[in-house]
Amino acid sequence: MEDLGPTSHRFMSQRLALNYLDWGNHNAPLLFLIHGGQDHARNWDWVAQALRQDWHVICPDLRGHGDSAWSPDGSYSMPFYVADLAQLIQQSSDGPVSIAAHSLGGAIALRYAGIHPERVRKLAVIEGLGISPLDHKSEEPIADRWRTWIDERRALSARTPKRYAKLEQAYARMHAANPHLSAARAKHLTIHGVSRNEDGTFSWKFDNYVRARLPMSITDDELHELWHNVDCPVWLVHGADSWARHPGKDGRADFFKQATVTSYDRAGHWVHHDRFESFVADLQAFL
Repeated sequence: MEDLGPTSHRFMSQRLALNYLDWGNHNAPLLFLIHGGQDHARNWDWVAQALRQDWHVICPDLRGHGDSAWSPDGSYSMPFYVADLAQLIQQSSDGPVSIAAHSLGGAIALRYAGIHPERVRKLAVIEGLGISPLDHKSEEPIADRWRTWIDERRALSARTPKRYAKLEQAYARMHAANPHLSAARAKHLTIHGVSRNEDGTFSWKFDNYVRARLPMSITDDELHELWHNVDCPVWLVHGADSWARHPGKDGRADFFKQATVTSYDRAGHWVHHDRFESFVADLQAFL
């Protein structure tokens, strides 16, 4: 029985039916694993399998991703994601939970922990701080930002999901985009990351509208204030070969009350795949 995979469940949030995977062991403490953008909950399969004996692991599919519903009006801004996570945690636990999250999922989890610090016991964030302030370009005028957003939404409305005649073509795309992945992992993530169209072709499960960024957002100062609100220990994980800056070298880690930083060599953006054994051992120690 322990070798069985997760069970799939639905919950309602903001009128959307969202999916999550439950890896069992319901008497153990709760651990939420939150995936990144244009990804899905099965990305965590290896980590969940390694931790399921000690934790009750839950892995949600973000709205517009995996087996969760797509927003009819393309609502994929950060407040919607955070509210979805709040809804899932609220219905799953009365006490504090632990969270490990990647990329977009890390940004969501950090905001949730800043809003509800009493609900988070430990927080591990893989490449989830976003672009460094050092990378920010000069702020565009508000009219230009809104105009760009409208044009982008119009372009996305005309964009049709990429179709692959064969599953092998989608797998090749997955492997090319993530060269650190082993062939077996790339195939696994592809199988769970595509759906079959009526004509027999394959398309990625995520909604193209998740690519759009809203023209308004919180300021850096407001974001740093939320980070400082996080009361629990925070582990910031970085891949040395990633596009992201080292969070311990640009000062962002200093905004947290209790933050440690680990940078893994020979790892890109998907550290939990690229350095799996080291990452899981360090995550277990942190939790």
